[in-house]
Amino acid sequence: MRKMNFLGRLLALAALLLAPTPALAWWEYGHYTVAEIAFESARPATRTRIARLLANGKALETPKCSVKTLALAAYWPDCIRRLGDRYNYTFPWHYQNVDICKPFDQAAACKDGNCVSAQIERNAKLLGDKTLPVRERLMALAFLAHFVGDLHMPLHAGDRGDKGGNEVPVSYGIIAGRTNLHSAWDGYIAERAISTPPGGSSALLAALGIEARGIAQGGTVTDWARESWEASRSYAYGSLQADPCGPKIEGRPMIDEATVQRLIPVVRTQVTRGGLRLARLLDEALA
Repeated sequence: MRKMNFLGRLLALAALLLAPTPALAWWEYGHYTVAEIAFESARPATRTRIARLLANGKALETPKCSVKTLALAAYWPDCIRRLGDRYNYTFPWHYQNVDICKPFDQAAACKDGNCVSAQIERNAKLLGDKTLPVRERLMALAFLAHFVGDLHMPLHAGDRGDKGGNEVPVSYGIIAGRTNLHSAWDGYIAERAISTPPGGSSALLAALGIEARGIAQGGTVTDWARESWEASRSYAYGSLQADPCGPKIEGRPMIDEATVQRLIPVVRTQVTRGGLRLARLLDEALA
């Protein structure tokens, strides 16, 4: 009987771990990696100023959502979703549903500044305003680090009227099983891509030469949004059918291993670009 109870608890735990996770872009691992690349790439003076801001974490009064490091701060805006009404006004800031089957139109998806691109620009400005209270600048730092990561998850930038792929059922291998396109990209594919040897933030950054890093950091937030929107069409939706804007697929297509292998370089590039661009914004705001 004791052995059966243990087995039952083990199976329940496995089911919990393998259940689809709510749509939080890049999950923890992706956001941590973007932030780690940014911190490594930022100027020494910028890293010092970031550390000083992070030392004031208690001012946020979110003890279950730590900001002890930039990586943890980058996940803070997803962590605080658990606090319900206290931060529910921030929910629309994490994405922008720009139709991939029409000409790129960011403005239509950013009503009243409630979209990820607008919030990147807003929080970069707040972070750089030294007249603001430390608490406000620390929140801006966390939001900025998070939203730059969000923007580089293609399905937070492109959409087919399906909530960024949340309403597109897919199967992902034998582990994740039944999930949706958004979650597959948000977590399962991202984790495979980042951890594929050579894995981790330092390896992703080392894969780009100095010149390529400088090129990646160029452009505007709108340029980055358009680039991610194009990746959504070409790779996220395009991985399911030859014409991303063709008739919507019936049933539950499988994202197989061959497809994952094709997508790994795409996701690694997106994560690395996100980290480098975040470093640039941090350097500009904290100069």
